Amino acid sequence: MILGLSALLAVLASLWVGWQFRTDLAVARARSEQGSVLAQTRCGVIEYADTGVGTPLLVVHGSGGGFDQGMAWARPLADKGIRVIAVSRFGYLRTPRPADASPEAQADAHVCLLDTLGIPRAAVMGVSAGGPSAMQTAIRHPERVSALVLIVPIAYKPGNVADSAPRVSDNKDAVLLRLLGSDFLFWAGLHGLREQVIRHVLATPPELVAAASAAERSRVNDLADRILPVSERAAGLIDDTRLGKSLRSYALESITAPTLVVSAKDDGFGTYAAADYTASKIRNAKFVGYEQGGHLLVGHDNAVQAQIAAMVKQSTIVEQIKKGFRRSLFDRWTLSASDALAVLARAGVDFNLVALSHKNRHADFEAGGDFGRLQDLAGGVALDGGLGPGDFALDA
Repeated sequence: MILGLSALLAVLASLWVGWQFRTDLAVARARSEQGSVLAQTRCGVIEYADTGVGTPLLVVHGSGGGFDQGMAWARPLADKGIRVIAVSRFGYLRTPRPADASPEAQADAHVCLLDTLGIPRAAVMGVSAGGPSAMQTAIRHPERVSALVLIVPIAYKPGNVADSAPRVSDNKDAVLLRLLGSDFLFWAGLHGLREQVIRHVLATPPELVAAASAAERSRVNDLADRILPVSERAAGLIDDTRLGKSLRSYALESITAPTLVVSAKDDGFGTYAAADYTASKIRNAKFVGYEQGGHLLVGHDNAVQAQIAAMVKQSTIVEQIKKGFRRSLFDRWTLSASDALAVLARAGVDFNLVALSHKNRHADFEAGGDFGRLQDLAGGVALDGGLGPGDFALDA
C-alpha cells in the first residue's frame, strides 16, 4: 500500500515537473523571440533589437546571451539619449553560425549591420565574451567606432600579469557546457540550485546578490532566467568556451576611440586583471575597477550605466566639436583640428561637457568640472575672434 502510494506520488511529481518545465520553456522561448528583427546584410542574416533615440550604441552580448541579454544590460541607456542596438552574435538565437565565427569575422559583421541600418559611426560596447569582437571592430574599422566600452571583458593578458581569480579548469568547463547544453538541466539548476548557477555560470558571489537591493536582485535573476532556452544559444556558447581557452594579444595600441573598461576583482571569470591590462594598452582608455561586484557588477549598475552614457555622449560631443571648429573657428583663428582636440585633451578628454555658449565675445565652455577657457589652455593661442550669434553651431 505504502509502496503503491509512493509510486503514485512519484509519477504525479514527475508529471508536474515535466509540465512546469515545458510551460517555463515555452515562456522563455516566446520572450527570446520578442522585439528582435532579422537584418539581411552583406555578411548574412543578423538578429538585432533597436530602441531609443540619440547617439547609436551597438551592444555586443556575452556568453549565454543574445540580443535579449544585450538589451537587458543596456536598455536603461535608452532613457539617457542613446539609441541602443543589441545584436545576437554568431550562433546565438536567430543569427546563424558561419564557417568563420572568429572575433574578426564577427567584427566585420557588426559593421555590416551598421551599414544595413545606415549608421556611419557608432559607439560599441562589448560585455564579457562580446569583448573580443568589440575590440576587433575598433581595430579593424576605426573610422566606424566613436567610442569603445568593455564591460567585464574576456580578454588576453600575458603570463607575467598575475591572475585576479583562479582559471576555470577544463573539467569545470565541461560541466558548465553540459549544464548549458540542456534546457532541462539548466531549468532544473535555476529551480533547485540557483545560488550555484549564480556563482558558477554568472561568476558572481551569491552572497553579494543576497545582500544587494531588491532592484539588483531582480536584475541578476532576470539575467539568469534569460539564458533559457540554452539550446538556441549552444553553438555560440561552444565557440565562446573555445575562445576563452585560446585568447591572443590584439593590436590594442592601434585603437584610437576613447575607451572605458570596467571590471571587479571578485569576478569569478577573472576578467579584472585582463581588463586592467587591456586598458593600459589603449590610448585614451579609462579603467574602472571595483573591489566587489562579481561578473555582473552587483551594486554598481547605476554607476556603470552613468559612466557608459557619459562616454557615449562625450564621443558625440567631440564629433560635433570637430565639425564646429572646422566650420567656424579655423578660418578665423588658424587653429587646426588636431590642435583644437589637443587643447580639449589637456582639459581632460573625459570632460563633463554640458553646453557650448558665446559669452563676452569668447568661445566659453560650460562644464560640470574644472575647465578653463580654451584661450588659457591653448598656451597662447588667441581665441578672441569676435564671434557673432550663430557663428558656432553645435547640434545637441
